[in-house]
Amino acid sequence: MAFQPEGEGSEVRVCQLASGSKGNALYIESGQTRILIDAGLSARRLSAHLQDIGIEAASLDAVFLTHEHVDHTSGLGPLCRRYALPLYCTQQTFSVLEKLGPVKTRFFESGESVVLKDLRVQSFPVTHDAVEPVGFVIEGCEGRVGLATDLGVATRLVQDRLQQCRVLVLETNHDEEMLREGPYPWPLKQRIRSRHGHLSNREGSELLAQLLWPGLEALFLAHLSETNNTPQAAQSCVAHVLTRQNQCCPQVIMGRPDRVSQCFEC
Repeated sequence: MAFQPEGEGSEVRVCQLASGSKGNALYIESGQTRILIDAGLSARRLSAHLQDIGIEAASLDAVFLTHEHVDHTSGLGPLCRRYALPLYCTQQTFSVLEKLGPVKTRFFESGESVVLKDLRVQSFPVTHDAVEPVGFVIEGCEGRVGLATDLGVATRLVQDRLQQCRVLVLETNHDEEMLREGPYPWPLKQRIRSRHGHLSNREGSELLAQLLWPGLEALFLAHLSETNNTPQAAQSCVAHVLTRQNQCCPQVIMGRPDRVSQCFEC
């Protein structure tokens, strides 16, 4: 049965509180609901970044978790405990998290949807070197927001789940030549380039090309490596895709490791 959220004309706001190898957190707001996806900064920094966009952390409704890596979880326990926030994640992911203390936990199966007030949060499996990593599509009465970061390959399932999103948050982790010629040890380079690693600028742009449609309004570029990428390189790859089509003209917003991104609001 199709999801039919109550209400209409709800405002939508999407913002990356942080994005990169040092920490990741995505804020999504609808008419009735405020959620975080991942909490990869300290609780204090997450609270401060939320205040930067006029939001009190205590007003959040929940935190959803993509996977257990520390750049997505470092502030998870303190944030959830301090503000009594429920944590939504898969049971396998929870089983490998460092001890969080007394946190209210709600489990979902990979591929399952969770309804929270006026939002439906649909998970889908991705390929990454974590126990059970997922991406999300967040659906409300004003459309869909799709998130796909920390994945080594954009499978057909990923492409299918991310169709007809109003907002996309896509990984453009590295420039392939910069990674190849850069300072990382060879095993780490192999891990990043593998099917369980991260999407390059080229691969993220190829995924974007499969998701273009007239309703796409905003594109967030996420999880850029500070060592093996530059904002200019990522934007150039994406621009090559966008300038060769006439279906849409999305606002392109760059995620930053050290500060809040521009917000998409409407």
